Amino acid sequence: MNEEQQASYQPPSTTRDAGTPVSSDEYSLTAGPGGPNLLQDTYLIDKLAHFVRERVPDRVYHVKGGGAFGYFEVTDDVTPWTKAAFLSQVGKRTPLIARFSTVAGEEGYADTDRDVRGFAVKFYTEDGNYDMVGNNTPVFFVRDPMKFPDFIHSQERLPDSGLRSNNMQWDFWTLSPESAHQVTVLMSDRGTPRSWRHMHGFSSDTYLWENAAGEKFWVKYHFRTEQGIQNMTDAEARAMRAEDLDYHRRDLWNAIARGDQPSWRLEMQIMPFAEAASYRFNPFDVTKVWPHRDYPLIPVGRMVLDRNPENFFAQIMQVGFDVANMVPGIGPSPDKMVLGRMFAYGDSNRYRTGPNYEQLPVNQPAGEVHNYNKDGPMRFRHHGNQPVYAPNSYGGPRAASQRYRDAGWLVEAGEIARTAYEAHRDDDDFSQPGTLYRQVMTQTDRDHLAGNIVWHLSQGVERFIQERAVRDYWAKVDPDLGTRIAHDLGLLAQAR
Repeated sequence: MNEEQQASYQPPSTTRDAGTPVSSDEYSLTAGPGGPNLLQDTYLIDKLAHFVRERVPDRVYHVKGGGAFGYFEVTDDVTPWTKAAFLSQVGKRTPLIARFSTVAGEEGYADTDRDVRGFAVKFYTEDGNYDMVGNNTPVFFVRDPMKFPDFIHSQERLPDSGLRSNNMQWDFWTLSPESAHQVTVLMSDRGTPRSWRHMHGFSSDTYLWENAAGEKFWVKYHFRTEQGIQNMTDAEARAMRAEDLDYHRRDLWNAIARGDQPSWRLEMQIMPFAEAASYRFNPFDVTKVWPHRDYPLIPVGRMVLDRNPENFFAQIMQVGFDVANMVPGIGPSPDKMVLGRMFAYGDSNRYRTGPNYEQLPVNQPAGEVHNYNKDGPMRFRHHGNQPVYAPNSYGGPRAASQRYRDAGWLVEAGEIARTAYEAHRDDDDFSQPGTLYRQVMTQTDRDHLAGNIVWHLSQGVERFIQERAVRDYWAKVDPDLGTRIAHDLGLLAQAR
């Protein structure tokens, strides 16, 4: 406001949350100037009670992050592969919110710490919310949800000292050889992206698409940054840690505020349904990528972020992504991590912000909601005198079983057992990270990777775990890489 506006401005009166006015923003009610505070000071009681309840429980992982609103625009006809309504027409736009995050870092941690970055998008479609919850890497550390809590625990803090532990991380990784592909990516400069705007996003997991004719396809999502890939070296990332702990959050906010709207092209890898059974490795193993020569990228559309949040807590902290939020034309696959995440994400939201979290404005779908859920903490949407049970005789909602079928696939049932995926010809844990190291990375990339691994293994990691990391892990990714790491750790004989 200018001086004239300030002179004539009359601010609104302070009220309690109930809307009743209060008499002071500065002084509590006391029995005389020097007397005790009075319990009847309801505004003070309200203020203190609300203050100590301002926080909701943190996410267990992907704690620190940021995000923005925008839209997705279809640029290419993908109706041969999916009947999803929001992808049904070239030029169609769907509003969305995207959230980016670190995985292991806590609130207050440096944005530039070496870590995987979460890449989550909520599409507000006409058929309800569709949540694509992925990372900035095309693979993951484990392939079975049974190991997921253990992986996250290994990246967090020791129970006795409350300290982070590289030893704990390397112990888990080297006893879980399926992690080698993801750890190779993490220890490269891709583990320290320049900004959220300068990194790709991936579903990592495999999903099912179904078209209007009932034909099915297995798919992987690739959000490819139009700003270009840019990463920091380890030294640059550490220097930025001292300069600005919120560097990535600030970068995204400032870019949108100045009109420099970040964007990503969505491209898909699409596998014909029947090819999965005979493919040379298991296509539902999230520790593997599908070679682009087998399944080239097919353009779909473009994601643009053009609006910063108005309230960070309400719109970024309280946004809840759920892997189970899928729309007609899109479904899960036999990817075990997908199936496990379909429970875990929704349950996390119910724990953090309550069973009615999808009634929060940022989580509300674009269309109407009709079901028989009722009551619970913080519920404010209801259906009046509509019945709260099914079946009923009084006009309650009814599922359209013919119009909306669950996406699925034929399961050849075997004995109930705790087993790994059925083996395919080329299933192994070290070929793909080895190819990444030898054929995709430049010499500079390889040098940085080796240096980052050596430094990380040198920070409090016990000798026997260092030896296992060389002998049973990096030497199997690439013998020369193993030898180089062994040499720099003083373990040269262990790599042979």
